Amino acid sequence: MLRPFDARVLVTKPERQEQTESGIILPDTVNEQGQTALGVVQAVGPGSRNAMSGEPMDMGIEVGQTIVYTKFSATEMEYEGKQYHVVTERDIIAVVED
Repeated sequence: MLRPFDARVLVTKPERQEQTESGIILPDTVNEQGQTALGVVQAVGPGSRNAMSGEPMDMGIEVGQTIVYTKFSATEMEYEGKQYHVVTERDIIAVVED
């Protein structure tokens, strides 16, 4: 598994497939609009360090949470056949709470 460095999180996009009335399956990209995206956190880095003390600062994000992040700031990558996005802490806008 990948372990993000610094104040970064590794996310996957939740799979959403929609089907039209005639049976055509629409991929996720059809519905993507706007400047944000949803992602499920797969791994969390240790966080950034306090400039004064050098101590790590807790990120407040946990594996399994769904987050909203700035879509165009994420770095896309493939690892072992799976697609991931690496997102920095400052680009996380919200945590989705059910």
